[in-house]
Amino acid sequence: MSFWLAVLRQVARNLRQTWPSQFMTLLTVSLSVLIFAFFYLVYMNMLGVGDKLGDDLRLIVYLEEEPGPEMQEQLRRKILAFDEVEQIRFISKAEAYQRFADQLGNDRDVLDDMPRDFLPASIEVVPLKNLRSLSQVKLFSDYLARLPGTLKVQYGQDWIERFYYFTRLLSIVVLLSGGLLIMTTVFMVSYTIRLTILGRQAELELLRLVGATNNYIRTPFLIEGVLQGILGSTVGIISLYTLFHWIKLRFSGPGILTIFEFSFFQGPTVATIIFISVLLCTVGSYLSMQKFLRI
Repeated sequence: MSFWLAVLRQVARNLRQTWPSQFMTLLTVSLSVLIFAFFYLVYMNMLGVGDKLGDDLRLIVYLEEEPGPEMQEQLRRKILAFDEVEQIRFISKAEAYQRFADQLGNDRDVLDDMPRDFLPASIEVVPLKNLRSLSQVKLFSDYLARLPGTLKVQYGQDWIERFYYFTRLLSIVVLLSGGLLIMTTVFMVSYTIRLTILGRQAELELLRLVGATNNYIRTPFLIEGVLQGILGSTVGIISLYTLFHWIKLRFSGPGILTIFEFSFFQGPTVATIIFISVLLCTVGSYLSMQKFLRI
């Protein structure tokens, strides 16, 4: 107990003597965690949005003529020849007209002078989950376009491609911000511990001469690194949590934030981010001791 009390007194003394550099390190760690966690949070929510949009993904095959029962069965076999799908539904011209009229609602009277068969017959194909990557959907679309009597295939390719490339860009940003977190955290903690060691070099050598153990001399610096990791990451996560809820309240009106449910990190994810930050700060402290602590 006396060992740890003495160590904690040394930690408190180091923090008082070097508080400006300690404070700047704390801000740097907090900002690095905030930047990384922000982009990671956006990335995770975009993946969730992609899953929800993928649940409604369907390919619409427009046909030249309305197929009869025998032709429908032939088209069904050809579609299943590519791969299994969740659902295949044939839409007649009359059903397409009724759907369009229902979508118009109160304005459906604009269709009064239109023939009830002016819309083409179509096939709705709902792919399986394992077919919903961009490359697979493109291949499936090209295959369906070669079916007999096909006019056109639509699946919202514009937004799917944009969304796919946007998530890829986000993944790159997350990796870059993660690298920033690693470099700045290790460097700043190492630099702060270095200043503390150089400022107390004579005192540390004297402690060694009077019989202080290596653990007694080194442990305060390791604890400083741990504290920087805990406090810095906690401040960063709390700042992000505050920003997240401010954005949700600020943009709570009609818009994409009400269409999709965006969520904050779960407890295990928060704990992992804090743990990694503590580990990086401890590594920075250890590297500085190995290089500058001559004991």
